[in-house]
Amino acid sequence: MDLFRSEPVAQPLAARLRPSNLDEYVGQEHLLARGKPLREALEQGALHSMIFWGPPGVGKTTLARLLAQFCDAHFETVSAVLAGVKEIRQAVEVAKQQAGQYGRRTILFVDEVHRFNKSQQDAFLPFVEDGTLLFIGATTENPSFELNNALLSRARVYVLKSLDEPALRKLVDRALTEERGLGKRHLRVGDKAFDMLRAAADGDGRRMLNLLENAADLAEDGSEIDVDLLQSLLGDSRRRFDKGGEAFYDQISALHKSVRGSDPDAALYWFARMLDGGCDPLYIARRVVRMASEDIGNADPRALSLCLAAWDVQERLGSPEGELAVAQAITYIACAPKSNAVYVGFKTALREAAEHGSLEVPLHLRNAPTKLMKQLGYGDEYRYAHDEPDAYAAGEDYFPEALEPRQYYQPVPRGLELKIGEKLRHLADLDRSSPRQRRKP
Repeated sequence: MDLFRSEPVAQPLAARLRPSNLDEYVGQEHLLARGKPLREALEQGALHSMIFWGPPGVGKTTLARLLAQFCDAHFETVSAVLAGVKEIRQAVEVAKQQAGQYGRRTILFVDEVHRFNKSQQDAFLPFVEDGTLLFIGATTENPSFELNNALLSRARVYVLKSLDEPALRKLVDRALTEERGLGKRHLRVGDKAFDMLRAAADGDGRRMLNLLENAADLAEDGSEIDVDLLQSLLGDSRRRFDKGGEAFYDQISALHKSVRGSDPDAALYWFARMLDGGCDPLYIARRVVRMASEDIGNADPRALSLCLAAWDVQERLGSPEGELAVAQAITYIACAPKSNAVYVGFKTALREAAEHGSLEVPLHLRNAPTKLMKQLGYGDEYRYAHDEPDAYAAGEDYFPEALEPRQYYQPVPRGLELKIGEKLRHLADLDRSSPRQRRKP
């Protein structure tokens, strides 16, 4: 007996169920259904370089292989995690051999292409340009941020979506019935158990099949994979949330826009989604403070104080008490009157400060702590507002002499800013009627 001989390792369920043709491919109907863009290109023989952008487990690699098979092209694959320029050059040589000896085109599939640096991405551009190979890249990150413009201009981006419930159901049914799957085991999955699997998979087909295979390993042949078995297997699983990736920024954007749109329920949903995905609550608390200034401002100044207090509670108490305080702040600012007047005015002032350069401070506004400064006229003719009627120096000008006064801050007719706007209009009337205007209109 050979003690060192081992049995061949069985392929994972997801690998065994890999489709052998496009008709078996599950999901992405918006690209592959009859009349859709990618299907049309394939049927017309117009295969081109492309980038598949989508979350994990939606079939990017599988689709690339099927395209090569459909077009009878040689398939070369490299992983940007492990490969470099050397591996790219080797793939190019193989492509030249395939073209010279067999007249076949070569598809170079680069998995996680966003991990290639600029020089590595540039390495295969000439060979894409001259037709030596067709390039297909797969990425979970936004190509606009992660890929060179030169590469983007030579490849069409296709967005692959998370698998929906019917697609995941089809995967499970195939796994349970096909011989190459779990068909010989005669297992069953009830509706409640499927719902649990679907929620845990979170649109990831590979994860769905891996979870099903793990559950099958614990079940007896002919039995039903039930909720109790799955609960013991899954534990506290997390939804997809890539900290710093596309999903991260999409979800914080959705939270911010829900607050701005005065929808407290949607805002709470996105807050819960981010927490469920493992986001640091302190990050959300900081962003909520930003929302209070950007979208509520002086329409309800209490919003900023409440959000700062929620941040403080989160830091002091942690979870879950702090998260409740942040949720309170989120619902308050979602329901509060909205104004971006401070935000817009501040941005405009910053832009004009940069455009006009270092304009001198007018003499009457300068501080005069020394005798020399007083002799030079610093502070001359300055009007102390508290000594004026209603504590307002009507007609006074506080802008640089080279810059005409302008109104950056324009309160909206909502919340407290309704009163602020009335006050500013009253002061403007006093300015126009004042005989002491520093600049005449």
